[in-house]
Amino acid sequence: MRYTNRIIESLDWVTLIIVGCIIVIAILKVIYPKRFLDFIRLPISNNYFLAKGKTEELRHPFSILLFLIQLISISLFAYLFFLEKGKATVLLFFQILSAVFIFIIVKISIEKIIGTIFSIENVIDQYIYEKLTYRNFISLLLVIANLIFYFSVKPDLNTLLIFTGILFLANILILFYSYKKYRSLIFSNFFYFLLYICALEISPYLILYKAFI
Repeated sequence: MRYTNRIIESLDWVTLIIVGCIIVIAILKVIYPKRFLDFIRLPISNNYFLAKGKTEELRHPFSILLFLIQLISISLFAYLFFLEKGKATVLLFFQILSAVFIFIIVKISIEKIIGTIFSIENVIDQYIYEKLTYRNFISLLLVIANLIFYFSVKPDLNTLLIFTGILFLANILILFYSYKKYRSLIFSNFFYFLLYICALEISPYLILYKAFI
């Protein structure tokens, strides 16, 4: 029987990142208590959008920091797939983080270009803001999931795939809710809506899946 040394990389840096995310969330709660309260009530109330639904809110520190947490939590979760196979490194995590950031930014940029072409900039800006906000909310739950997966319950591949399916369904619900708000605009431009769905809500994720595997 041949024995090989298995190199297990320290995950202390993961601890620091997750603790950092929790500290940022706590700071946001202290600095912006009303905004934070409206934010965590998103599943049951639209008060957050009614009070904060302006385009410039995307550049607010509250939104920017939550978006950063979204990038980190998604990247940490994706990193678990490589960790489960024993192929994970710190460099790989930052590569995943960069890829997720580029993917989201490019997708948003294309959506804004489409909004300009069809003269619906205000609608697209509001749609992007709402979609990112809901995904920021999901990312808070993902921080908790990462905390459990890294330090409590070691997930196998099936567990990770099931949780990925749950995230996918949550994303579909977000899109459905957003489309429901703009159903009159969608029905009047149904052909373009189908093109948008295929080009920007299905194809990018298929490409990302192919690149991931």
